[in-house]
Amino acid sequence: MKVEIFSAEMGRKEDRSYVGRTIFTLENHKAQYEITFFSTRGTEWDYSLSFAGEPGNEDQFLETDALLENDDDVYNQLLDAALDTQEIPEEE
Repeated sequence: MKVEIFSAEMGRKEDRSYVGRTIFTLENHKAQYEITFFSTRGTEWDYSLSFAGEPGNEDQFLETDALLENDDDVYNQLLDAALDTQEIPEEE
């Protein structure tokens, strides 16, 4: 399934955990989705899916959630988009 990414970001909190998000849409879906990522160490990730703006079709939302659960390539594409925006701290 074709994924179009509109924006992504990733940052670190004071407790050194990671929080990021990617806004995207899927082929033949009118609504934009926002996936929010969270990890305490940057290795194992939790996510939350929501509509990025106006609510859309509930069946398509559930289809998107199932896709993220079952298709590692799509999930990793969205996570990588967020990770790619993170600034790497300079060595002192």
